[in-house]
Amino acid sequence: MNIKKHIPNTLTSLNLLCGMVGIVFVLDGDISWGAYLIFLAALFDFLDGFVARILQVHSEIGKQLDSLADLVTFGVLPSFILFQMVSENTDSEILPYITLVVGIFSALRLAKFNIDTRQSDKFIGVPTPANALLISTLPFLIDRFETLGEFLSKPEVLIALSIVMSLLLVAELPLIALKFKSYGIKDNLYRYLTLVIGLVCVLAFGLAGIPLLIISYIGLSVVEGLNSKNA
Repeated sequence: MNIKKHIPNTLTSLNLLCGMVGIVFVLDGDISWGAYLIFLAALFDFLDGFVARILQVHSEIGKQLDSLADLVTFGVLPSFILFQMVSENTDSEILPYITLVVGIFSALRLAKFNIDTRQSDKFIGVPTPANALLISTLPFLIDRFETLGEFLSKPEVLIALSIVMSLLLVAELPLIALKFKSYGIKDNLYRYLTLVIGLVCVLAFGLAGIPLLIISYIGLSVVEGLNSKNA
């Protein structure tokens, strides 16, 4: 029995487990643990691909399992986080269900990614892990900044955010991929800016800085795209 070929799939399964446990925590009202489990799952998501490359054990089943795990962890779990946040701030029984659109569009995003050959050096649309990290750390941002928190806690704002981020998942929007073919400043200016801004946001605000990082990442990608067209 070849044990090493099962190691990446085991890591992917741990990603999936994090997503399922995170959903349980969120439905019990503990949104923070949902965020922590998304971070842990993101680590497993990185490691499964890294280990598969090191061990040279790529497989079609691994690719499909990875997408299924990502759908639960980075699609369904963030949907439930938003669902819970809206539920806590409205008496409506209907409004929270609108947030589940994030899970649907995450599935569309992952399906597109699997068949899109253009995404080798750039992402087309916001990656599901980035979207999940933005959504899951919103409560930390709300707790950190009182005035901004009051605005972001409004049900209509959370629902609008759900719709906007869902559309960005499948938008024909080229986004920076942190894959370095060289390390020169000229060819990687926006990659380095993304890393520097991310470091500053996290050091300054902790987990509350993650949404700011993701927003700046999208903004820098748009600017890079515009500059490339004008070059």
